[in-house]
Amino acid sequence: MLQKLVQGDEALRSVTLVEGWTFKQVREALAKAEQLKPEGAPLGNSELMQRLGREGVHPEGRFYPDTYTYSKGSTDLAVLKRAMRAMDTKLAMAWSQRNPNVPLQSPDQVLTLASIVEKETGRASDQPQISAVFNNRLLLGMRLQTDPTVIYGMGEAFDGNLRKNDLLSDTPYNTYTRTGLPPTPIAMPGRQALWAATHPAATKALYFVARGDGTSAFSETLEEHNRAVNKYQRGK
Repeated sequence: MLQKLVQGDEALRSVTLVEGWTFKQVREALAKAEQLKPEGAPLGNSELMQRLGREGVHPEGRFYPDTYTYSKGSTDLAVLKRAMRAMDTKLAMAWSQRNPNVPLQSPDQVLTLASIVEKETGRASDQPQISAVFNNRLLLGMRLQTDPTVIYGMGEAFDGNLRKNDLLSDTPYNTYTRTGLPPTPIAMPGRQALWAATHPAATKALYFVARGDGTSAFSETLEEHNRAVNKYQRGK
């Protein structure tokens, strides 16, 4: 034992928090992590954030997605605190280096928009253009009309299929019925999504549609967009 102490032998374990995960998924991953003490497991989200020193702050999106190593006996709260501080650092950097033309008015708004960009596509090359669409819409006062926010607002009621009635049912997160950003982030954005939110592509695009191969087609007018929808979604 003395030899092990001198040599510094210690088995480290790790837990990975993935870009685009919700806080619920984060908590589930921590609960399954090997040899991680579940101090925060019995706490509700509000009490947990209070324990982390962020009383009154919604937990969604506040933790940086990464792989965190820890030693036996570490707690889930310790891992969350590290992830929270990491997000604070990444968000502060994105905010301080933001394009001065973006309409985002606070780091919290950056975090919220970045979370939407993250959920709209996992393709890093498309993220600046998707960010541009949403930034352009915010500048014009257009509704964002993004499905991931609607799905988030539905919570457990979402069954995997988004219907027209869902788009018409008002919630604080329904960007089809409400103008502007939703009240909180909807997931954990990664570094590239944070950068994209604050450095949108130089384009006037206001619309995009998935091509079906992981990329998106972008349009400046509704007419162009409708043609793209017919081509990529309806096969016309």
